[in-house]
Amino acid sequence: QVQLVESGGGLVQAGGSLRLSCAASGFTFSSYSMSWYRQAPGKKRELVARITSTSGTLNYADSVKGRFTISRDNAKNTVYLQMNSLKPEDTAVYYCNAFTTSEDYWGQGTQVTVSS
Repeated sequence: QVQLVESGGGLVQAGGSLRLSCAASGFTFSSYSMSWYRQAPGKKRELVARITSTSGTLNYADSVKGRFTISRDNAKNTVYLQMNSLKPEDTAVYYCNAFTTSEDYWGQGTQVTVSS
């Protein structure tokens, strides 16, 4: 059974930091590209960051470049999102995603709320 379980969300003041984790199971984690998406109330889900299976390519949304860092530990089947210098506009539900050209899995999401 495929599972992606996010953790690490919460309430933080602007300028603060959070580290999200996504623990994967039920598939060959090291073969999948991993991404973090977010969805704020009333807005479409958007890609925040992506990392390829070998960590060779990293992509970030322009809005988080220089503040967020995605990483993965294939030995622990876990992907991380380090979020620094958080802003109120980063408030959203953050989702973990695993994909290949033929498969696509999603976690349930974790809430991140940044107060001003």
